[in-house]
Amino acid sequence: MRYAIYFTPGEADPLTRAAERWIGRSAFSDAVPAPLDADLAFHTASARRYGFHATLKAPFYLAEDRSEAEVVDAFDRWTAIREPFIGPRLVIGQIDGFFALVPETRSADLDALARDLTVDFDIFRAPASEAEIARRNPERLTTRQVRHLHEWGYPYVMEDFRFHMTLTGRVAGEEAAQLRRRLEGHFGALLDAPVAFASLALFVEPEPGAPFTVRAFRPLGHELARKTA
Repeated sequence: MRYAIYFTPGEADPLTRAAERWIGRSAFSDAVPAPLDADLAFHTASARRYGFHATLKAPFYLAEDRSEAEVVDAFDRWTAIREPFIGPRLVIGQIDGFFALVPETRSADLDALARDLTVDFDIFRAPASEAEIARRNPERLTTRQVRHLHEWGYPYVMEDFRFHMTLTGRVAGEEAAQLRRRLEGHFGALLDAPVAFASLALFVEPEPGAPFTVRAFRPLGHELARKTA
């Protein structure tokens, strides 16, 4: 079983609903919102397993002396004191060949959120095994990314963090141009406004290769909101 901390809007958020229709699965309920045509089902297979999300604390196995209850409790306390914020508008972009929703501009708030989650929840992470490190193809990483991989269990953290909400697998050429047009038509005006980063989700992968699902979904700063209401 692995855990991860992701950003995703709420289950009823229009952006979530649109993304679930696109990838063909809800991480909140495991429901299939609508049947996919064969071409789209092929291109969204990897995104479908992980659900609509942006990685902030990458998937990790629990350390031997930690329990799920401890992770959930820490997640509850952490989100209760973290301030929500308005981030940049999301746009359709390509990273290493796959399509994703990415920030229109770099956000210091997003970078800080990912950095703090990476550090604060590392006490729950079991050290990466040699097999896990090998799966990341360290020979293709920069020296700094290899250092991150060994220190944090994931290469794309700190200076190498790039916020993205994956929508497809790798695609190129005319196929990529066709998919971009489909994405633009599918999301349309939903991408016109800046995004409120007001919640986080603790995801779980019950067993290797299983779909990731939402274990806990929490608003940011809800204790503060109750005290000031």
